[in-house]
Amino acid sequence: MPSLRQLYLSNVGQTSELPLLLEVDHANGMYIFDRDGKKYLDLNSGISVSSLGHCHPKVVSALKSQSEKYLHTMVYGEHVQSPQVKFAELLLRQLKNKYESVYYLMSGTEAVELGMKIAKNATNRYELISCTNAYHGSTQGAEALRSDLDYKSAYHPLLPGINHMRFNHLEDVNLINEGTAGVIIEAVQAEAGVIPPDIMFLIAVQKRCEEVGALFILDEIQTGFGRTGHLFAHQKYGVSPDLILIGKSMGGGMPIAGVVGSKSLMNTIIKNPALGHITTFGGHPMSCAAAHASLQALLDENVVDQVLNKEAMMKDLLQHNIIKEVRSSGLMMAVELTKRKYLKHVVKHTIENGALIDYFLFNDRSFRVAPPLIITEKQIKEGCDILLASMDYAEAKYEK
Repeated sequence: MPSLRQLYLSNVGQTSELPLLLEVDHANGMYIFDRDGKKYLDLNSGISVSSLGHCHPKVVSALKSQSEKYLHTMVYGEHVQSPQVKFAELLLRQLKNKYESVYYLMSGTEAVELGMKIAKNATNRYELISCTNAYHGSTQGAEALRSDLDYKSAYHPLLPGINHMRFNHLEDVNLINEGTAGVIIEAVQAEAGVIPPDIMFLIAVQKRCEEVGALFILDEIQTGFGRTGHLFAHQKYGVSPDLILIGKSMGGGMPIAGVVGSKSLMNTIIKNPALGHITTFGGHPMSCAAAHASLQALLDENVVDQVLNKEAMMKDLLQHNIIKEVRSSGLMMAVELTKRKYLKHVVKHTIENGALIDYFLFNDRSFRVAPPLIITEKQIKEGCDILLASMDYAEAKYEK
């Protein structure tokens, strides 16, 4: 009889030729367990998703409670559903100011698509600007925002009217003009290897957008819900975008995303044309119940308040001959190595020794460290010991 792994490879659609193939049995808190009982300290959070760890009791309880009431009843936007309303009210209370409405979606890339639509509809323009080395998702609209032709040329032609500016280059802000519908920027460039923003750059982008009537759209899909040490990164960096794109950790492990903005902006998709964006499963009651429980837990347990101290501790411990630099914004980190050849050995050896880290799309000298925000000091020490041992291994392999 074929093994589970064989059935997975033959029957389940693949994303790469070399998947990790970790056979997950269960997960709890900071750890994932394979089918042989081996446990792995999760230093990756499923790419910044599991901020409260795995199977947080409040999230699980909310899911159980909602599952006994109702699941899907109608496409999003037609029925009044308590989980949607409760989460929206709690979320908007944390954002305040001009953020009055959240439109629910299923994934971050769909949030990007909707942000692009709103920018075009609200301004009657079609040109969009994103940054080089940015990643906003894998649908064709989001792919068009990429600057790297190697990743998108196979899907040409993509959306016209996409221009690029360099992240943190103030002189490029002048590319934003009266023909620009919107500027879509990551609060922290993630797949480029965790590049924090120059605050003056973000402020200049916001000011220029205001001057020419373009929308300033901030992609907080990875940075949102505490990852940077603030509930949202725009609060950390002192800007106020017109639209905020959210997702990933939003649902406590359940699939959900959203676009947040003023009521007037969000209402642009109601007419001209009618039903300007519709989604079957956006705002699913299970996902919204989990999102509400997750956000409430972040607030009640002061999880976000501890992130910057944990960031400092990890950076203090991550000292090694082959580390060139550690870039971070809260518990969103990239460890850059002195030589590219070390990288695959550090990642492989770390996983073999019971901790999960990952690569970046656009940086082949760095590995990703983004643990659940609930990580303890003891677990930080445990994880860093494994990482340092893996770096010892990589260095010895090449420096004999």
